[in-house]
Amino acid sequence: MDQEKLVYFRGLLEGRLHALLEEAEKTVSGMGQDTEGDFPDPTDRASFESDRNFVLRIKDRERKLIAKVNEALARIDNGTFGICDSCGKPISEKRLMVRPVTTECIDCKTEAEKKERLARMRGTKAKGSFPS
Repeated sequence: MDQEKLVYFRGLLEGRLHALLEEAEKTVSGMGQDTEGDFPDPTDRASFESDRNFVLRIKDRERKLIAKVNEALARIDNGTFGICDSCGKPISEKRLMVRPVTTECIDCKTEAEKKERLARMRGTKAKGSFPS
């Protein structure tokens, strides 16, 4: 990949990282405002817990995406950005534009997802089967 495109993707990733970090900061500061307090009504308590769990799941997803963005920036630095981890071929620019943190070309990712689906189906089938 040429230098101009790498500069473009670095800017795209750094912008995404900045936005994610800002959003994570809002999430954390918003959580500090929620106090557990006294909930005389069990329904209110359950609602509070549900909302808090939802926010924690979002925060965890943000954390994982931040790590992926940092990994993509490291791949730009070490010259492996845009190269498929599985087959070593270039990842299409179209795919990188949609998902710049990707580490696999579309063919390898599709194949990996097929294998994952088959493994899940086999696991489900094995759990639900009855002895003959």
